Amino acid sequence: MSERPHPIALTVNGVVREAEVPARRLLSDCLRHDLGLTGTHVGCEHGVCGCCTVLLDGAPVRSCLTLAVTADGHEITTVEGLAGPDGALSPVQRAFAECHALQCGFCTPGFLCTVTALLRDNPAPSGDEVVEGISGNLCRCTGYQNIVKAVHRAAELTAQTGEEPVTGERP
Repeated sequence: MSERPHPIALTVNGVVREAEVPARRLLSDCLRHDLGLTGTHVGCEHGVCGCCTVLLDGAPVRSCLTLAVTADGHEITTVEGLAGPDGALSPVQRAFAECHALQCGFCTPGFLCTVTALLRDNPAPSGDEVVEGISGNLCRCTGYQNIVKAVHRAAELTAQTGEEPVTGERP
């Protein structure tokens, strides 16, 4: 017996997207498989590594622990939504590239979403606040020094340019 699909509507990166999903479909699977947004990576599938972090109504959440049906009617920002409509990188994305904080890149989407929320809530974090802010995200390449540098650089870029950590949501 197959599960009855549930219609959901999510505003993903500023665009209303609809899908029909089984009640137990994870948000990460919905984003990747139903909506074709493969920027969100799935690492541990237990909410430990943070690779699948997306912003749900602006708050970082583990999409591998969130049921898609619980996100119905909410706004989701994925790594694809951090850049501006013209493709211009957000200050956080620019800082990660500038500081070589990308390593293999598998964990990067989760870090970018986490840091975007961190800097929105605390535009000038201390060193300890940065370490605490990214403590829920794991980098298998162990490139934390450059990631920490990138967070501070993103804070500088945001302060210098007055840009928001999230450049733009797409209409």
